[in-house]
Amino acid sequence: MIHPSLVKKQRIIMLALALLILATIVIGIGLGYSSLSYDRLIPTIIGQGSFKEEFVLFSIRLPRVVVTLLGGMALALSGAILQGITRNDLADPGIIGINSGAGVGVAIFYLSFPVDANTFVYVLPLVAFASALLTMVAIYAFSYSRKNGLQPVRLVLIGVGFSMALAGVMIIIFSSVDPFKVDFIAKWLNGNIWGTDWPFIWAILPWLVILIPFTLYKANRLNLLGMSEPVAIGVGVRIERERISLLIAAVALAAAAVSVTGAIAFIGLMAPHIAKSLVGPRNQLFVPVAVLLGGLLLLVADTIGRNVLDPDGIPAGIMVALIGAPYFMYLLLKKA
Repeated sequence: MIHPSLVKKQRIIMLALALLILATIVIGIGLGYSSLSYDRLIPTIIGQGSFKEEFVLFSIRLPRVVVTLLGGMALALSGAILQGITRNDLADPGIIGINSGAGVGVAIFYLSFPVDANTFVYVLPLVAFASALLTMVAIYAFSYSRKNGLQPVRLVLIGVGFSMALAGVMIIIFSSVDPFKVDFIAKWLNGNIWGTDWPFIWAILPWLVILIPFTLYKANRLNLLGMSEPVAIGVGVRIERERISLLIAAVALAAAAVSVTGAIAFIGLMAPHIAKSLVGPRNQLFVPVAVLLGGLLLLVADTIGRNVLDPDGIPAGIMVALIGAPYFMYLLLKKA
């Protein structure tokens, strides 16, 4: 049983995070190349703005903000699941090769198969999911042994190796195609939020609507998997079946996110760690906090990145990496 004081603390933190997200959204909407003054936000929202104000708000700023928020949430939840099933605090979809696998699949699909613009948005998450799942199956197979089961440290090391190998594959792809198409994929790989229209929201939203409740439903299983295999087996958990179902959920979340936000790492690493430090290690408590933290982190990174330099700004993926890479090194040294 979870102590009521912890539940109360979690709710207060979630409320604070929700208010911070709302404040960041308001700030992000008002900043940019085409400014939208804050005193005109409410009149524009209720339909009393000029054509320019409504276009900037509803066609440019708001879709980007919502896509960024949903992408950060999906990456954070994916990281929380991966850390639970591997019992490794360094697991993250960007670090262990899932994002790279999705990237290679998206690049091959984009460069090789002409698709109607109306269906491209919805097909892309499926392509990213299929290629990321194949990558994760290979990483899992190399990390698993019949004698010792899944080896968490080995999984991270093999995932990093796969990530580097897939980066090499991407360079080979780049060298053999039209430079204009390479430009799009290069921006995607840098974590440049490119899905900035309403269809991209409808493409990623169903994955979160289904997989957030699924993860919370499996929270107790994640708690047991995070302890040790003998303990989980002792209470009747079917380890491999639970791992596989949760692993598929983690891959689906990461693939859906990176298909519209680009290849962004470290959100799935930082958000669960910060959440655990705030409310403790129980998945029922920290997963909802991590989801909100992931959305907030990516929103802040994108808001700063797109306004710090003119005219194109700095991709959100690079902004996150500036914080995430030192954080990863700190965790690595802490575990050593």
